[in-house]
Amino acid sequence: MNLSKLNIQKGKTHVPLYLIVVFLFCLFTVLPSSAQMRFNFSDDSPLRKLQIAEMTINNLYVDSVDEQRLVEDAIRGMLEKLDPHSSYSTAKETKAMTEPLQGSFEGIGVQFNMVQDTLLVIQTVTNGPSEKVGILAGDRIVSVNDTAIAGVKMSKEEIMRRLRGPKGTKVRLGIVRRGIAGVQYFVVTRDKIPVKTIDAVYMIRPNVGYIRIGSFGATTYDEFMEGVRKLREAGMKDLILDLQENGGGYLQAAVMIANEFLQKNDLIVYTQGRRAPRQEFRAQGNGKLLTGKVVVLINEFSASAAEIVTGAIQDLDRGEVVGRRSFGKGLVQRPIEFKDGSMIRLTIAHYYTPSGRCIQKPYKKGDSEDYARELDERYRHGELYSADSIHFDDSLRFSTLRLHRTVYGGGGIMPDHFVPLDTTQYTPLHRQLAAKSIVINANLKYVDNNRKKLQKEYPTFADFNRRYEVPQSLIDEILAEGERQKATPKDNEERARTVASLKTQLKALVARDLWDMSEYFQVMNEQNPIVQKAVQLFAR
Repeated sequence: MNLSKLNIQKGKTHVPLYLIVVFLFCLFTVLPSSAQMRFNFSDDSPLRKLQIAEMTINNLYVDSVDEQRLVEDAIRGMLEKLDPHSSYSTAKETKAMTEPLQGSFEGIGVQFNMVQDTLLVIQTVTNGPSEKVGILAGDRIVSVNDTAIAGVKMSKEEIMRRLRGPKGTKVRLGIVRRGIAGVQYFVVTRDKIPVKTIDAVYMIRPNVGYIRIGSFGATTYDEFMEGVRKLREAGMKDLILDLQENGGGYLQAAVMIANEFLQKNDLIVYTQGRRAPRQEFRAQGNGKLLTGKVVVLINEFSASAAEIVTGAIQDLDRGEVVGRRSFGKGLVQRPIEFKDGSMIRLTIAHYYTPSGRCIQKPYKKGDSEDYARELDERYRHGELYSADSIHFDDSLRFSTLRLHRTVYGGGGIMPDHFVPLDTTQYTPLHRQLAAKSIVINANLKYVDNNRKKLQKEYPTFADFNRRYEVPQSLIDEILAEGERQKATPKDNEERARTVASLKTQLKALVARDLWDMSEYFQVMNEQNPIVQKAVQLFAR
């Protein structure tokens, strides 16, 4: 795999000279007159005008101004008039944005949730720093370096800031543990904590494996191949690749995963822009998944890198696509990094599928609100409920490259098998209970009170999945709390449907807290219409 030209999305980028000059002027660095002559910036050039405006405001304005903020606002103002995905981020925002994709962050290694203003440990990262010193699932962290974080209405973001820190630094945690009086103290040495991008890997049916990718990050390919290895050992011949809600990520990861399915020299994706010449990314022919049936799952929240993989598999007739039309994010952003850690992500090209379809949906420059409302328009026009309400112009008609099936461009990937949004799956009452955090809080309390009992009664997930039933007392508690918070069913039918969906969700949440996300999806997928449609395709 030649990755030398995959530096569009990740890492430091060699920026063309004309862009460097633009950004130097945007930062208002005063160049010597000889340099100005060299780049032919006359006194009446737009860039010179921008520089003079900043200097005038900074030196003459009636009140003091924050020059850094002034410059950042100017950059944002320029980018806002472009496409919806060109953006500027501060150093802090850049770090928060890139951490989930870079494969790790530095911290104490726990998954947690907030219960009644207290941090409850859901799980510790295996072999992570917290597990090594003896912190357990169910522990409550009440203080960090002797500063109370429980009962003081501290924000989740502030708590995370206190828990995270550079690798090798130490943090003293006050822990309250069920059955033990008083507060225990643990000194945890922070370390690199891996961020997993694969949500679930399991055999969904005999011979059929299932892998759900949550995002495309630096470690996704390795995680994916490890999942393939495990599934092969379990007898996998065919695969469901679930990219629902996958918002994208690194182009490299998408290309490497698509390569596993495609024949040598198959075109995976190409990019092209006004100043960016066409770049093609082709399969090497060394993939581990060149045979066997493949079904890809997408919905309206599948975007960018997820659409690249889906489009390649569909256009080359390597597999079928199930779900609803994907988001339609096909703009290539190049990161331009500043010394202070801030970054501009500038759109330089479009993504195109092998058949020539542009992935990007239409937009008006500078109209981000209209762009953001596009999914709402799909709801209003009925597209999410019926394939018959989706109409494509003949100019958007394309053909797949081997079987010459008709596919359509114009924004996003249209699936081969449409599955409408199931509006009956979650009742208005269920949505209210979830929005008010009643469901999650009741589940956390239940697992916290019954963890040891559940682990003893169900030593394996297979046993749990086969025998466990959500107790009626838990359902009654949730409905009673809903009534206290004015979330009530309109009739007995809504109540009955709410109880049925609650039982599935709660069983999945208990499985997640006792095991992991893979077990959560094993429960939820049996009620997911898109997943079940894919399962049916393998039974043909």
